[in-house]
Amino acid sequence: MRVYLVIMDESDEARKALRYASRRAVQGGDAVHILALVEKQNFTAFGAVQETIEQEARDRAEVMASSAAGNLFSESGKMPTISVRIGDAQKVIREYLAGHPEVTSLVLAAAEDGGPGPLVTHFSANAGSLPCPLVIVPGGLSGEQLDKLS
Repeated sequence: MRVYLVIMDESDEARKALRYASRRAVQGGDAVHILALVEKQNFTAFGAVQETIEQEARDRAEVMASSAAGNLFSESGKMPTISVRIGDAQKVIREYLAGHPEVTSLVLAAAEDGGPGPLVTHFSANAGSLPCPLVIVPGGLSGEQLDKLS
């Protein structure tokens, strides 16, 4: 069984990556892992305030990932694995991949306009050191085109 790892945030790119991975998973009887990231806050004047800000960000990420998982479940009948982590995105993703050898593809989507985005830029430049293939979904694809591709 293949396992697709999708990095979830509130961007169109994340939704396109999730759509691609979920359609692939449904067709092959495979699984999806959703990793929602929360950037570490740099507000250090008051520890309790920083902790509250991080908890609120974590709660938003959990709601977003759960919503995406619910949509996937309604389509496939399979619930994806959901993880929410705080920290530097590149480091957290590498740690997740190291701790989950069952992941067979990291699925990211490029931005439709401008540069491809920081995660696509970083991981495509370092794809040779990844423990699994990197799949980059073109950001300019329509939903219909994405469905045909997957």
